[in-house]
Amino acid sequence: MSKVVLITGASSGLGLTTALHLHEKGYTVYGTSRNPKIYDKQYPFNFLSLENADSISIQNCVKTVLDQSGRLDILINNAGVGIIGPMEEIELSAVRQHFEVNCFGPLQLMQAVLPHMRLQGEGLIINITSIAADIGLPFRGTYSAAKGALERMSEALRMETKAHGIRICNVAPGDFISNIAERRHYASLGKDSPYYTTYQFSLNQINDHVDNGIDPREITEIIESLINTTKLKVRYKVGTPLQKLSGILKSLLPSRIFEKLLMNHYKL
Repeated sequence: MSKVVLITGASSGLGLTTALHLHEKGYTVYGTSRNPKIYDKQYPFNFLSLENADSISIQNCVKTVLDQSGRLDILINNAGVGIIGPMEEIELSAVRQHFEVNCFGPLQLMQAVLPHMRLQGEGLIINITSIAADIGLPFRGTYSAAKGALERMSEALRMETKAHGIRICNVAPGDFISNIAERRHYASLGKDSPYYTTYQFSLNQINDHVDNGIDPREITEIIESLINTTKLKVRYKVGTPLQKLSGILKSLLPSRIFEKLLMNHYKL
């Protein structure tokens, strides 16, 4: 019997790449989108409707998988959005919505699938976080904070559920090629903002890093390998050597020196 996988945010980017790859490998794949009818006939796996910040939508999505397949072996919490802007000027409502999608939504999905995985006596949850969770990055503080919060929740949940046969880990990519810029919330800055010049420089730099990022297939191959790994580590970093080194440098260097390096990088 093929394993049943639920992948959120599967209409584009890493989610789509992973869904197609696992389908080709013989897994029963359910991918989610806010508009599944658009993609249903384009791709060979099952598409389900999901609003990542809506508890009823989450429950209905999980119920559909269980009704159709009788089990759910793997949850890949991939759906997420970007957000960028100086912390002083970014709208608080946008920060709250960002946490709903990137942190609370994945938590609700884990809460929804865990009772069923526990009855099965096994299950795997892979949360797609970010190397940015290591550092409060300038103009990406909200994104860093939400991904960091999801990682801390995952670490706690991993220990709480291990006795029930549940495996949980975080996959933390650096920059990879995607269309995240199209789905990113941008703070509205006027030219009179004290942050305008440095913000524009950082925005161009961030977009350039994404355009020249790693191939998402590299991350997909790691995800597949984790499915067949019995003893999972808490976290797997995927990215360039410098990106993977950043968190280590933060822990090794005096905080003011690391901050200076980061500020020089962002021309602050």
